[in-house]
Amino acid sequence: MPEQSRFVVVTGLSGAGKSQALRFLEDLGYFCIDNLPPSLIPAIAELGVSNERPRTRIAVCVDVRGGEDLQNLPAFLDEVSEKGIRPEVLFLESSDAVIQKRYSESRRRHPAASQESVEEGIRRERELLSPIQSRADVVLDTSTMSVGQLRERVAAVFQAGQLPPKMAVGVMSFGFKYGVPPEADLVLDVRFLPNPHYVAELRALSGEDAKVGDFVMDNPDAAEFLERVKGLLRFLMPRYAAEPKSYLTIAVGCTGGRHRSVAVARALVAFVREMDCAARLRHRDIERALEGGD
Repeated sequence: MPEQSRFVVVTGLSGAGKSQALRFLEDLGYFCIDNLPPSLIPAIAELGVSNERPRTRIAVCVDVRGGEDLQNLPAFLDEVSEKGIRPEVLFLESSDAVIQKRYSESRRRHPAASQESVEEGIRRERELLSPIQSRADVVLDTSTMSVGQLRERVAAVFQAGQLPPKMAVGVMSFGFKYGVPPEADLVLDVRFLPNPHYVAELRALSGEDAKVGDFVMDNPDAAEFLERVKGLLRFLMPRYAAEPKSYLTIAVGCTGGRHRSVAVARALVAFVREMDCAARLRHRDIERALEGGD
């Protein structure tokens, strides 16, 4: 494709925010097409760069509305690559419970369910999309994400005028008892560290508080762990960037996602920024109840 061009394929679960993501891409200057039949992807990609007024940034949305043809999406993406155009796949994910709630509130029929329940439609759609999710460049879980946060994440990866893109890094804290973030590229488990939940004066605080941060990071094991992770990232990040990979998500988890993971994620994002990378910090579970401990 011409210099500073991008071809983005937005896909994922119905109700996970694909339409919003496509609108945000349009706001960023992309020429957008919704509900494109998967078989037309190679033609649209080629047309965008071969006509007299080429579109340098194109985004298309394909999903279960495309029917059984969706199963052939990986082959269509390979065909685009063979034309010398690198397709970037943005996959929108969300939990079953959140999707069910969204469909219940909207009273719309799930596109993958004819006469069956929304639950059955979600199950069928996940099965159909599994091969596509596994090859996605970026996976965003919108279960706990606000509209503003989704816009920010889309902009961080696909911002127009930053091409070829510099790899952006997201550092996220989370609680294992609420599930591992599906968008995570690297998952770090810090449950081996002493737990501030069991220190009375720290329990009600979070890892954003200096007292909790000092408690966690002053531990020799935390310091050694951080140094080892830094060494791993020094090795990995240049290689991810050369792939090229436009967005890297590092997830740091403890039990509840409020104390240890938050403190370590804060220290880690500071290091990533020192590596001259655009880095964003997000605490997924920091506000959740602490039943059962951090």
